[in-house]
Amino acid sequence: MEICIIGLPKSGKTTIFNALTKGKSQIAAYAPSALEPNVGAAKVKEPRLQALETIFKPRKTTFAEIRYVDIALAARSTKKGSSVSGQFLNYLSNANALLHVIRAFEDENIPHVEGSIDPKRDIAIMDLELALSDLIIIERRSERLEPSLKSAKLGERDSLIKEQALLRKIKAGLDSEIPIWQQGLSPEEIRGLANYQFLTAKPMLVVINISEGQLPRVASIETELRSTCRYTDFEVAVLCGKLEMELSQLNDGEAEEFRRELGLAEPALDRIVRLSYQLLGLISFFTTVSSELKAWTIPSGTTALQAAGKIHTDIEKGFIRAEVINFYDLNRYGSIAEAKRQGLLRLEGKNYIVRDGDIITFLFNI
Repeated sequence: MEICIIGLPKSGKTTIFNALTKGKSQIAAYAPSALEPNVGAAKVKEPRLQALETIFKPRKTTFAEIRYVDIALAARSTKKGSSVSGQFLNYLSNANALLHVIRAFEDENIPHVEGSIDPKRDIAIMDLELALSDLIIIERRSERLEPSLKSAKLGERDSLIKEQALLRKIKAGLDSEIPIWQQGLSPEEIRGLANYQFLTAKPMLVVINISEGQLPRVASIETELRSTCRYTDFEVAVLCGKLEMELSQLNDGEAEEFRRELGLAEPALDRIVRLSYQLLGLISFFTTVSSELKAWTIPSGTTALQAAGKIHTDIEKGFIRAEVINFYDLNRYGSIAEAKRQGLLRLEGKNYIVRDGDIITFLFNI
């Protein structure tokens, strides 16, 4: 999974990036000019793996990872009425979701690019920029569709007419300031947009970056944002980026002690990962092959055949069946042998819908 971090200059994007990846990328008090993003990865903390290690005693345990990309948008790129410049589109287009950092902290040494602190306004500016990028794509494709329709054969015409109607539909939504992922499109319509990589079609996680002095107001800040945001379904996290970055550089014991003193429930990374999984509808399954215990991330609703392809295309092509036991059943009885005696180890076919926490052994023939 790849998540792209966006936001206005001086919002604390790189600070949040460092907090999530335990990175040490340079933080400047001025608008960045670098065209290359900061790229880092974070292991997805999975408590179930610890229990599975006790049962399977693997030589190696591999966690799922999230790749974070911190894009340094120039100040001129975030003015109202502008769109995302081409040099950043590839990074944004490849992301599974966007993490939008909104500044809520005051710092006289770092003046806000808009002159004042206003999270609602900053969200609107970035939303407009992303929408303009999508509208440009729609306009260019629509211009090409007209001549294509005139020369299309009968079999191709219906497909082009459907595409044209869909583009008009999502354009109407964008003109009404509704991002594509909030427009209630059908699964068929979503598949029809797969090749476009629209930016507003990507789920958005909003992160409000506060100061340490605002920590007692975390709940009220989050409630206020939710009440004013026009999104009907989105995730929001309020955290102090500077503090979380500092804590990420400590060992786990020291960081946990500081969090207890400050009344912080969980590390920023853990909360962001949890919200990201909820936002994207992701689940985890596990495999134990060649003494390696491994966690895999897939969308909810994935079939056993598709999950096999996540591991390797050869396993998908030669799929025979899957041996499946859920973590909670295995953990209750403590061993595969005992769970099998209880009738909890099942054989499933290619259309089986993988459940969160399934431990799967794929049987296949190349």
